[in-house]
Amino acid sequence: MTDASAALLREVATQLPAGALLTPEEAGARHRADWTRVNPCAPAAVARPRATDEVAAILRACHAAGQPVVVQGGLTGLAGGATPRAGELALSLERLAGVEWIDADAGAMQVCAGTPLAVAQAAAEAHGLQLALDLGSRGSCTVGGNIATNAGGNRVIRYGMMRELVLGLEAVLADGTVLTSLSPMLKNNAGYDLKQLFIGTEGTLGVVTRAVLRLHAAPRERLTAFVAAPSFAALVALLRAARGEFGGELGSFEAMWSNYYELALAALPVGPRPFDGRHPFYVLLEIEALEPVAVTTRLESFLARQLEAGTAAEALITRSLEEGARLWRVRESAGEIMMTLGIPMGYDVSLPIARMPAFLERLDAEVPAVLGEQPLYVFGHLGDGNLHLVTGLRSPGQIPALDQIVYGALAGYGSVSAEHGIGQLKRHWLPASRSPAELATMRLLKSALDPRNILNPGRVL
Repeated sequence: MTDASAALLREVATQLPAGALLTPEEAGARHRADWTRVNPCAPAAVARPRATDEVAAILRACHAAGQPVVVQGGLTGLAGGATPRAGELALSLERLAGVEWIDADAGAMQVCAGTPLAVAQAAAEAHGLQLALDLGSRGSCTVGGNIATNAGGNRVIRYGMMRELVLGLEAVLADGTVLTSLSPMLKNNAGYDLKQLFIGTEGTLGVVTRAVLRLHAAPRERLTAFVAAPSFAALVALLRAARGEFGGELGSFEAMWSNYYELALAALPVGPRPFDGRHPFYVLLEIEALEPVAVTTRLESFLARQLEAGTAAEALITRSLEEGARLWRVRESAGEIMMTLGIPMGYDVSLPIARMPAFLERLDAEVPAVLGEQPLYVFGHLGDGNLHLVTGLRSPGQIPALDQIVYGALAGYGSVSAEHGIGQLKRHWLPASRSPAELATMRLLKSALDPRNILNPGRVL
């Protein structure tokens, strides 16, 4: 460490309570990488502010010194965005947490950025409301991270991405300027919508410190149906029929290809198989019911019609919370399942539903040249065009060739990141999904808001 950087850390320490600045040794392995554990690196130190003014003071000092900063939340990211690079100061928001207020009449809540998603969800539920964003990592991911990556999750088909749930926010710019735009109003067309500069931009333009989030009425019950489909065409027809039948009551439509489903059943203690037969596709279909009895009758009738039409091969409605939780665990435990495959590797892509069969056929033809007999296991949020592909590698050296196959197949019509962000791991492939003019505009925004390039440098751009 140079004398200059040592002096900066002493200055940062004076802006924080005792014990809030950790050395790399004190921080341990946790702050060295996000969930991927790819390219772990110890930060120069870990700053853990409790308040916005402390975040501002840290960034003001780092801006003056040209010190690069990596912003960290729950460290559940899958694109290397929170993984430090050599010499970076880690700015962890884990202590800047808490639900500050809930207005049940307005359907809004204000939370600090380091608040775990599950904590915010529980606070909303205590008022008879719901924070609609829902992810498998809800217990450890944070609201600030969800905003920074524009998180999606299980209920995008009804409520949209995180962007649709943010009414206002507070962010600290690279030079320490605090930008407060904590509007609780759904309608606010007074000039530029500045919050959009920080939603989905992965901490490269500013650090989100708190947010006002939109809440919705909590359903009296969530009904889960599990359906087997005989073909991809039947799967799409089932989705179209469910949208037509249930409209806004359709909360989730989660598809699993047979190879992922069979892998999950073998890897997880989820009890007996729901169906005797084996099928090419499976769907978890969730209906949010304000009138449970009436919706249950409609769902039973709907499934009977799909079985008769051949769009469903087998179907059931879960009869208990325990049974529903077992089925959802198969879908939500992808990270746990990946750890059984060797070196875990995952892709998060989006593309038009009509192009999915040709895309996957191309991968089936080209991937064996890299992986041999190891397949890509497929599942995803079919209703919003998002597929997840997971596999296991023999060595990290296989990644470039596999990236070339997957992302190369999407060039010109798909996105290399549906919901996980770009981070460090997908930066090279961003031009496959964005035009030169779009990239130039992104760089213009970055240079305007962070002229010294201290905020999450080397991420996204």
